[in-house]
Amino acid sequence: GLRLALSQIGALPYLLCMKREQTDIFISGGGVAGLAAAVVFGTAGFRVICVDPAPPIVDGRDAGADLRTTAFLQPARDLLGDAGLWDTWADQAMALNVMRIVDAAQMPPVIRDFDSADIGDQPFGWNLRNWVLRRDMITRLSELETVDFRTGVGFRGMVAREDTALVTMTDRTQVEARLVIGADGRDSPVRAGAGIGAKTTHYGQKALTFAVTHTQPHQNISTEIHRSGGPFTLVPLPDHEGQPCSAVVWMTDGAEAERVMALETHAFNAAATTRSADHYGPLQIVTHRQSWPIISRIADRLDAPRTALMAEAAHVMPPIGAQGLNTSLADVQTLRDLAVAEPDQLGSRAMLAKYNRARHADIKLRAAGISMLNRTSQAGNPLMQALRARGVGVIHDIKPVRTALMKLGLGR
Repeated sequence: GLRLALSQIGALPYLLCMKREQTDIFISGGGVAGLAAAVVFGTAGFRVICVDPAPPIVDGRDAGADLRTTAFLQPARDLLGDAGLWDTWADQAMALNVMRIVDAAQMPPVIRDFDSADIGDQPFGWNLRNWVLRRDMITRLSELETVDFRTGVGFRGMVAREDTALVTMTDRTQVEARLVIGADGRDSPVRAGAGIGAKTTHYGQKALTFAVTHTQPHQNISTEIHRSGGPFTLVPLPDHEGQPCSAVVWMTDGAEAERVMALETHAFNAAATTRSADHYGPLQIVTHRQSWPIISRIADRLDAPRTALMAEAAHVMPPIGAQGLNTSLADVQTLRDLAVAEPDQLGSRAMLAKYNRARHADIKLRAAGISMLNRTSQAGNPLMQALRARGVGVIHDIKPVRTALMKLGLGR
């Protein structure tokens, strides 16, 4: 006991000299969702510190660049427009006017187009490269005097008090914040520190991401092709060196994904073209390839004292239907609206309970729907494939059902 007491006394000068800052909101995570939250709250006038252990890669040619793309649906576009971001992307965002479903397990293939004109005069969404998003969000953050974005440092732990949370970062500096937002990924340190559990589902799949050129124009159509193992999705991008270009998300069984990832370029192009059912003609890869395992993970709740979870810290879903980041931005919008409506209640138990009620049920509903679609797309049994194709036809061909599902997908 005496030795412990002496050690604590010896540490007092260090503790007293520790740098302690104050802010309204501390955000753990500098991915696209975390940066979007920092921009949105900074634009709304809140003081924000956003941290990420890794420096952002803001050039698609650099090793480790995030080559994935994100389709921003209409509500997300509106949120980012309010935050002063959307005009930056006007000449880079590729409109998604039609969502095409192709069941290539059937002969002839079953093809149905879901047209945004059925529910309004705007596209479903707009597709952008993730590394471009990060680059431009960081530029926007530098314009906001109330936002401090730091890399090379992350969340270490926190102590929640009645009026603030005391956050310790990995460099042992401390910040007092009224609200701590965990936007730090599927293995979120903030979620673990808050003692919030999560339910995880494994599908035995991996997703491969890359970009390709093709001979036939995409005509602003996002095309999802089903056989077995998972969907093969081509999402429109601007032309690449004069050729039509699309981003690809190829979901397939884990062993097959590893086999395909190991193919040399010519064989990989041939495999991708075959899997696409030759829908746009021969595919030619124009980026390096990335892969990651497909899981679903839903946090048991989104709130804890002085803490809110969002994005993949709160929900991970298979990349189907552009629900991932758009669900994350719905989290940001809900938090923003609650904070702006009652700024004196920022981070309070009442505010965070409202946030949990507003978002958790919707997240679970969307996750269940995406999981069902993914299981259906994995099916290799001919009977299940026939039923899948029949289901797509029924959903599309009954207009009230078609338009209701399109609006649900948009979050309207």
